[in-house]
Amino acid sequence: MELGITYGESNKMNKFLTEILEQPKSLEATLNYYTDQEGVKVLNLINTYFNKNDFQEIIFTGMGSSYFSSLAASYLFNSLGIRAYAINTSELLYYNFSLITNKTLLVCVSQSGESIEIVNLLKKLHNNFSFVGVSNEENSSLSKSTDMILLTKAGKEEMTSTKTYTSSLLALFILGWTLSKKLKREKIQSIKNLILSTSELLANYNNLISNEFDFLGDIEFLEFIARGPLFSSALQSELMFKEASKLPSSATLGGEFRHGPMEMVDSNFNAILFTANGNTFEQSINMASDIAKFNGKVIVITNKRPSISDMNIRFITINQPDEYLFSIQSIIPVQLMVNYFALSKGYEPGNFIHGSKVTLTE
Repeated sequence: MELGITYGESNKMNKFLTEILEQPKSLEATLNYYTDQEGVKVLNLINTYFNKNDFQEIIFTGMGSSYFSSLAASYLFNSLGIRAYAINTSELLYYNFSLITNKTLLVCVSQSGESIEIVNLLKKLHNNFSFVGVSNEENSSLSKSTDMILLTKAGKEEMTSTKTYTSSLLALFILGWTLSKKLKREKIQSIKNLILSTSELLANYNNLISNEFDFLGDIEFLEFIARGPLFSSALQSELMFKEASKLPSSATLGGEFRHGPMEMVDSNFNAILFTANGNTFEQSINMASDIAKFNGKVIVITNKRPSISDMNIRFITINQPDEYLFSIQSIIPVQLMVNYFALSKGYEPGNFIHGSKVTLTE
C-alpha cells in the first residue's frame, strides 16, 4: 500500500487528532452538566413542557452531523415508545414545514447554533411554535431563541466534527431517557462506563487501526453500511471522509444494500460495516459474509465478535453492550482512519478548503 507516509507519521499530533482524543473529556463534561443542578433544571423544564402539552410526536432537525445525531435520537425515542422523526432542516424548511403542528415538539440541533438553514427555520417559526434547541454554543442564535436549550458542553472545536458529534448524541440520548423516565442510576453508570471505555480505546490509538490500512489496500472509494441507530455512524463516516480526506464515499442502509448496490462488489470494493448485538445483527453479519464471497473487503465494527473467519473480513470489536451508546463509541476507529487518509493525501486533517466550519450560505 503506497500512501506516501508511514503509520508513525500519521499519528503526529494535529488539531483534528487532538479533538478526537479530547472526546472522553467532552463526554464527561456533557454527563456532568446533566447530572448537576443547571442541566437537571433544563431537563426538568423540557420534561414538564412535554407532558403538559400532550405532544403526539417529536421532529428532530439539523444539518450534516447534527442531522445524523438527530436520526440516531429518533431511533432511540421510537424504541422508548415516543413517536419521533428526523428531517433534514433544509427539507423541513422548504418541503415539509406543514408537518409542524401544535402537537409537534420540534428539536432543532446545530453544533454552532448558526447554520443558515436553522437560522432561517427560526425566522419562519416566529412565535408560533416553541421548540427545544441543542447546541454547543451558549451564545448562538439558536441558544438565544429558546429557554429550552440543551448544551452539549463539548468544548471548542475547529475541525471536522468529532467531539461535538458524539456529545450531541449523548445529550439527545439523555433527553430521551429523561422523557421516558429511564435516566436512573444504572443508566448513568452505563454512560460513565462508556466514557471510561472510550478513554481506554483512545489510549491505544497508535495501534487501534494500524493493520486495517494494509488490509484494505489502495482505496479510491469507500462504502459504509449500517442499520438502525448505527446508520448515523455510517452517515457521519461518509461525511468525514469526504470533508476531511476528500475521498469519495457513500453510506447505505443495510437493508437497501441488497437492492442493487451489492452488484458493484468485486475485488476492488472496500466497505466498513457497523453492527451491534440487536435486532439486525445476523442480517448484517450475513451481508459482510456475502461481500467477502464476492471478493470485496469489509471491516466490521461491532460489539459482538461472530464465529466466522474469512480473509476478506476484518473485525474491530468494541466492548460496549448498549446498542445506542455503541453508536457513540463506534465512530472512533473511523475518525482515526480519516486522520490517516487525510495525511496520506497531503491534506491537513479536518481542515476546510471550499467551505468553513459553520455553513452560512444555502
